[in-house]
Amino acid sequence: MGRGGNGDTRHSAPLTAEEVKRHNKPDDKWLLIDGKVYDITSFAKRHPGGAKVISHYAGEDATDAWVAFHGDKEFVSKHLKSIYIGDVADYKPSTIQEDFRELRALVEKKGLLKPDPVFFISHFVSLFVMEALAVWVFWQFGTGWLPYLAAMLLFVSAQAQAGWSQHDYGHHSVFKSTRVNHWFHHITIGFLKGASSHWWNFRHFQHHAKPNKIKKDPDVHMAYLFLLGDEMAKDWGSKHRGFMPYNWQHSYFFLLGPPLLLPIYFHYEVIHFCIKRRDYLDFFLAIVFFTRIYWMFGSFLGGWGTFAFYMISRAIESHWFVWCTQMSHLPNDIKRDAKDEDWLNLQLRTTNNVTSTPFFDWFSGHLNYQIEHHLFPTMPRHNFRKVAPLVKSLCEKHGVNYRCKTVYTAFADIVR
Repeated sequence: MGRGGNGDTRHSAPLTAEEVKRHNKPDDKWLLIDGKVYDITSFAKRHPGGAKVISHYAGEDATDAWVAFHGDKEFVSKHLKSIYIGDVADYKPSTIQEDFRELRALVEKKGLLKPDPVFFISHFVSLFVMEALAVWVFWQFGTGWLPYLAAMLLFVSAQAQAGWSQHDYGHHSVFKSTRVNHWFHHITIGFLKGASSHWWNFRHFQHHAKPNKIKKDPDVHMAYLFLLGDEMAKDWGSKHRGFMPYNWQHSYFFLLGPPLLLPIYFHYEVIHFCIKRRDYLDFFLAIVFFTRIYWMFGSFLGGWGTFAFYMISRAIESHWFVWCTQMSHLPNDIKRDAKDEDWLNLQLRTTNNVTSTPFFDWFSGHLNYQIEHHLFPTMPRHNFRKVAPLVKSLCEKHGVNYRCKTVYTAFADIVR
C-alpha cells in the first residue's frame, strides 16, 4: 500500500471512510468521489482549476462539488484513472445527499444546464453597443457635463455587464466546449475589462468550493481591513492582531470598501498576479484593454482626462459590483470549515437569494439567485428561476433554511 503520491497507491483491500479522512495533510491528500478514492497529493499541482481548490476537499467526500464544477465528466474521469486508489466499502451517502443528487439528475434531464444562444448573444452584443454609444455621445454632443455623465453611465453599464458576462464564461455555462468558454472568458475579462482570466479562476473557484470559509474562501480574506464573522473577530481580538479601528468598520467600509476595490485593489492584485505567475497572455490583453480605452476616449478627453474618466467609472462600477456580489454572502455564516458538511447545507448556510424583478435580474447579473448559482455553478443564469422552486421544495423537505430577502434588506444586512 502506497500513500502520499509516491509509487503505486492502489489498494487491493477495500478502504473505509474514516481512513480517507486521515489523508488531509499538505503532503498526503486523498479525495473521495462517488465511493472511489483518489490520491491527489501530486495531481493537485497539475489540476487545471488550481491546487488550492481541489486541496480544500482533501480527506472529504467531494462528489457533489466534483459534479458541480465539471461539465464533461467523461473526459475529466480519464485523468482520475492514474491516481485511483480503491473503493470505500462502507460508502453510504446521507439521505439529503441522495435527494440532492436526484435533483441534479432531474436538472440534467430537463435540460436546465443547456444555454439559450439568443440570451447570451444578445447580452454579448449589448456590451459593444453600450461602449459605442458612450463614444457617440462625446462625438455628437461634446464633453459638457450632461453628455459626460451620459457617456459615463453607458460605459459603467457596459463594464458592469461585462463583469457578469465574464462570470458566465468563467463558469463554462455558455458553450458546451470548455475550450471555447475559456477563450471567451479571456476576451470578456481581458479585452473588455482589463483583468486576468487565470486570476479570476484562482479566486472564484475557491470561493465556490468553500464559500465563506476562513482560509479557504479568498473573498473573506480582508482581516487587515475588515473582520468578517464572529469567529474571525474573536480570534483576532484575543490575539490583539490587526491595526484598524474595527469597531468602526461599518463606517469606514463606505470609504475603503466599495469606492476602492475595483479602481485600486483589483488593479494591483491583477498586475501582481500576472507578473508573479508570468501570465503573459492576460498581461498582454490588459495592455490591449487600456490602449483601447485611450483610443476610444483620448481624442475627446485627452490623456489625463481619459484617465480621470476611467477611474471615476471604475469607482462607480465598484459600488455596483460590491453591493450585488456581497448581498448574498457577507451577512451569512463566515466560519472555519466544518468537515463532512454536505453540499446543500454548505451552500445554503453561506448564501441567500434576493427578490427577483426583470430589472434587478439584469442589474445583478442574476446573482440575486445566488442559492441556485452555487448549487449548480455551470447552469446558465437564465434558468435559475426555473430550478428555484425545485430547490426550495428540497430545502423544505430537509428543514434547510431557504432565504430570500428584499433588495433593501439584503443591502442593509451588509452594513449590519
